[in-house]
Amino acid sequence: MNCSVQGCPGHYEVKLIIHTVTRGGEVLVFEKVPAEVCNMCSDTVLAPQTVRHLEELIRQKAKPEKYAPLYKYA
Repeated sequence: MNCSVQGCPGHYEVKLIIHTVTRGGEVLVFEKVPAEVCNMCSDTVLAPQTVRHLEELIRQKAKPEKYAPLYKYA
């Protein structure tokens, strides 16, 4: 599929990405999220079913598999 960004000649490729969401002051990080990413401008599109799945994971408040250090850029 061709990129939807005006003037970009690229096309989308399916990749696994790291996706972050901020909810209630917390930063949630999801690994291996399927997404379509433009090979030229890196525009990223998540499918509706992927968004619904992420929302369900957030709603379930499952225990994280990993923890990562968080640093503030001052």
